[in-house]
Amino acid sequence: MAERILELRNISKNFPGVKALNDVHFELNYGEIHALMGENGAGKSTFIKIITGVYKPDGGEILIDGKSVDIKTPLDAQALGIAAIYQHVTCFPDISVAENIFMGHEKVHSPRGPINWRVMRQKAAELLQQLDANFDSRAVMGSLSVAQQQIVEIAKALSSNARIIIMDEPTAPLSKRESEDLYHITEGLKRKGVSVIFISHRFEDMYRLSDRVTVFRDGRYINTWNIAEADNHAIVVAMVGREILQFFPKRDTVPGEEIFRVEGFSRTGYFKDVNFNLRKGEILALTGLVGAGRTEVCEAIYGVSSYDAGNIILNGKELHHPSTSEAITEGIGYLPEDRLKQGLVLRWEIVKNITLSVLDRFVKFGWINRIKENETAKELGEKLDVRAVSIHDLVSTLSGGNQQKVIVAKLLASDMKIIILDEPTKGVDVGAKTAIYSIMNDLVKMGYGIIMVSSEMPEVLGMSDRIVVMRDGRVTATLKTGDATQEIILQAAMQDSA
Repeated sequence: MAERILELRNISKNFPGVKALNDVHFELNYGEIHALMGENGAGKSTFIKIITGVYKPDGGEILIDGKSVDIKTPLDAQALGIAAIYQHVTCFPDISVAENIFMGHEKVHSPRGPINWRVMRQKAAELLQQLDANFDSRAVMGSLSVAQQQIVEIAKALSSNARIIIMDEPTAPLSKRESEDLYHITEGLKRKGVSVIFISHRFEDMYRLSDRVTVFRDGRYINTWNIAEADNHAIVVAMVGREILQFFPKRDTVPGEEIFRVEGFSRTGYFKDVNFNLRKGEILALTGLVGAGRTEVCEAIYGVSSYDAGNIILNGKELHHPSTSEAITEGIGYLPEDRLKQGLVLRWEIVKNITLSVLDRFVKFGWINRIKENETAKELGEKLDVRAVSIHDLVSTLSGGNQQKVIVAKLLASDMKIIILDEPTKGVDVGAKTAIYSIMNDLVKMGYGIIMVSSEMPEVLGMSDRIVVMRDGRVTATLKTGDATQEIILQAAMQDSA
């Protein structure tokens, strides 16, 4: 028997104006968890789509069990025992868990007979039990959390006898506890002989799970390490092609006068009596455990949702229950946590996404000045290093990190005073993170005030001037960054409010 269950040799894939993969090779052993890392745009997504039959390579060879195979369609990949689980779960939200698991290969009474619902639910329940799931196979898929939906996707892969499971950024939307649960499930798959390709930007995932790690950069294979020999510095250099000497760039600006404040801010069932202020040229971090109410507070400030009591004061002016459009007019910008649902129009071009909130700036006598609009979008795209063939590419074709940069570009296109960034580096690579941090520092130097929601303690400590800690919808502590440590923040995040 061959040592490797999967091998890719000299794989290449071209798109108009882009060489997405260039002579790439990759090896996956039997019963191995192999981490794949690289910047957004490194070719990881194209790599997945070639293995799963979505794309056909322009050159190279794929081997399964040591034998050359031709994967023309996703059905071919499924027949070979290959399945993929994505960061943004692709499910049918309005039908049951069991139906989602067996979609396309339903259990039937006979070859042409009706669905055998009893057997299908029973088999689904058995698969969920193997994964220690705490929900019923009859539950509606849309009622589950993201972590639970991922478990269903894993059960679906097992239901089709998958031997190779590709996990694409599965921990990005999960809490620390949910990530730990996923680690246990993934280790269980390994013990059963399943081979896993685990794609992640998080070093924690790599060290916690993988046997080996491979790095791609700009569509090329760079190197593979055994995890015992892996080194953070070497991997970062391999990913970005240069040394990152200062991960959190230093800032010598001093915050100025108060420009924003919320007082007694409350919404029944979500947050209560929240108080904090923001100064000109300041980064204020909102942190806490998942469910602390941080996002809900920011959405209410921006007008996405309502609030029951309290005051929003911007430059001495009280805003009375502003709508989203009023918040934008007053100079409040918002980068949402869920960029796909709330931040972007995926079927639109980059240029249209960037200029969407300021389109009136380019309109004269009822006509849009496309030349001026394109110039603005191009300038902002280049400033943020959005990697695309042109500003007319569809946003849906971009990597996650580049999509995040497009949203930031949209904020910069507007004349904002306050920018709310909800998990701004979630799901982006180390290179994109440092770029976003540099942009944040540039903004505060220009006098912007930034409210940054983050669950990453190093990011909170490395980027903010002050830290507001929340638990169960209440503020439990307000700290100067110089006085804070991860332990102090965690203690505040777990204690009752004062």
